[in-house]
Order: sequence, then C-alpha cells, then structure tokens
Amino acid sequence: MTRIETVDSVPFNDLYRQYQSLKSEIDNAISSVIAQSAFVRGSQVEQFEESFAALIGVKHCVSCANGTDAIYVALRALGVGPGDEVITTAHTWISTAETISQTGAKVVFCDTQPDSFLMDLEDVARKITPKTKCIIPVHLFGQPVDMNALMPLAKKHNLRIIEDCAQAHLATFRGQQVGTFGDIATYSFYPGKNLGAMGDAGAIVTNDSELADWMALYCRHGGKGDHQLEGINSRMDGIQAAILSVKIPRLEAWTKRRVELAKQYDDALADVSSVVTPALLPERSHVYHLYVIKVENRDAVKDFLTKKGIATVINYPLALPNCKAYAYLGNSAGAFPNATENQGKILSLPIFPEMEDTELDYIVDALKASSAEI
Repeated sequence: MTRIETVDSVPFNDLYRQYQSLKSEIDNAISSVIAQSAFVRGSQVEQFEESFAALIGVKHCVSCANGTDAIYVALRALGVGPGDEVITTAHTWISTAETISQTGAKVVFCDTQPDSFLMDLEDVARKITPKTKCIIPVHLFGQPVDMNALMPLAKKHNLRIIEDCAQAHLATFRGQQVGTFGDIATYSFYPGKNLGAMGDAGAIVTNDSELADWMALYCRHGGKGDHQLEGINSRMDGIQAAILSVKIPRLEAWTKRRVELAKQYDDALADVSSVVTPALLPERSHVYHLYVIKVENRDAVKDFLTKKGIATVINYPLALPNCKAYAYLGNSAGAFPNATENQGKILSLPIFPEMEDTELDYIVDALKASSAEI
C-alpha cells in the first residue's frame, strides 16, 4: 500500500484500503462460496460461527442477518414481550431500543455518564420496577460498561442481561471480554465495524445451550419442513461469513492500531482547551470503534474540518428519548440531562486501522486551527 506523504483530506473510514490489504484472500473466499453455491448458510457460515465463538470465549455463536436482528432474537429468547419493561441507554443507535418495542415490551431509557457516554448505572437502579425484565448495556463507541456493578444489580432484581457489543469487539472489563458477562450478547458486522462484513451481518453469543438452540431455530423459520415454532428469516450469507473468516485473524492487530491512534489523538490534543478527548475509565480496554470528542460550537467545528477535507460524523445527533419516535413515552425535557447536553457537543473523528500518522497529524493541526479561528 502506498504511503500517504502529503495530506489534504482524510476520510472517516476507508474500507477500500482494508480490502486492498486482503484482496487475494477475500477474492478467493468469495470465489469459493460461488463455486459451492453456498450463498445462504453452508460450511463457511458454520466455520465462522465456530471461529467467532472461540474468539469471544463462549460456547455458542448463532449467526444472523444483522446486528439489529441479533438484539431482537435475544430479547425473544429471554421471553421479553407485552407487559415487560427493558432498560437501556438514552444515547445509542436506535436498534437497541426499537427491538424492545418490536417485542411488545416498553423501552425504558436511563441517562448517560457525562464524560464516558456510557449508561448511568445509578439511573438504571432508579428505573427498575416490578415490570422490568431485562437490561441492555451498550458498550458504546468501544468502551465497556461497568459490568462488575451491573451484574449484582441484575441478580438482586432477578433481571436478565443482553450485552450490546456492536461497537466493542474484543473490548475487556477487568481482563474479561465483553459479551461473556450477561445471558446473551449481540454483535454487528456492519461494514464499518471493527470486524466488518461487506454487507449486513450479525451474531448472537451465549454459554446457554438451550438459548442457543432456540435462537438458531428461531432465526431459520422455526425449522425446515417440520416447523417447531413460528420464527423469522435472519440468516447470514455465505459470502459475508467467508469474508469475516478472512478478517478474524487480523482483528487483534487492527484493534491494537486503533488504540495506538487514539493515544496519539489524546496526546496531541491534550493542550487544546477547546477539545475534550474521550474519557478512558479504569479497569477496561477501549477498542475505539469511534473516537468521540466534545467541543463547544460543534457544528462550526465540523464545518471547519469539512472545508479542510476531513470527514467527521455525529454519533448520535439526538439522544433517543429526544427523538420524535419516542415522544409517546412522555419523558420530560430534563429527564436525561447528560445525554441531552452531550448530543450537541459530540463529534466523531476519523479512526481506522489503515489510517496513517500523517493523516492524524493533519486532523490535529486542523482542530488546533479551528480552536484559534472559531
């Protein structure tokens, strides 16, 4: 791959660079699937499920069509339905919440911590009622929730835990991988994720054999011919499984590079008073799916960087309780103060394993210039 010596723009992510580095292996993997006509499930999917379960350190991996389906299936497997309440974080992608509603249960939002953006466990405790059946912690942006505090809380109230690990492949809390604490964990392999497919794909992991068997059956129409239950059609494509299997051995090195880039950002921006870098909480490893800063005059800073050719993203511009989709819940305007304040300040900077130091330096220089000019 050609080194970038002169920088005048930086993409938010560059999936083509990653493809170029693995081109022959990915092309061969795709050709193998085509030669076998193994387009839906098949040996490549089974191989991926085994490899991913081993990577996470769990007994079972059930592949599915995408990360949203993974959460929905996990909720159904735990018997969540009408009359139940499920608590999750106010500031995340809507998949975590909309799937709760799709089961017929009520989504209950908790506020976030001001600096880490993770769910506020004290607010979680306040939101528990006799109707609460499950909590979905989101390991947001790649940093784990404090599972050491959450698990005893869940046990005290006899609640189930689904870990949303869509952005946290290989992240750890106290040396233990996320995805191994709760009853079930869900993953997304959307192309831009730390482990990404070339299309949609997802997975559900668990150490519970009965849950795994039920979820596998449910994802595949409840059986083939002799249907044991009414299920859904949520299966991983063979091509996506083959591509993911090529990438799995690289994930550790890619994660290490993300952490290196985040450290460079932290060090370079430490003396820029207008920029608040991501808080790294104790006893956990952050895998930096996203590098999210906080800045005043966020929109002006974003526009400034755009003019410099630097792509940025706002993840997420509205906390979910503030979206029209959840107006029916009737939450008060001040119910989620931290999430609401952060939604107007957060800005995600480019970070991806193939990103070069010169590109990061260009971004930092532009941020420093924006601090002086805005």
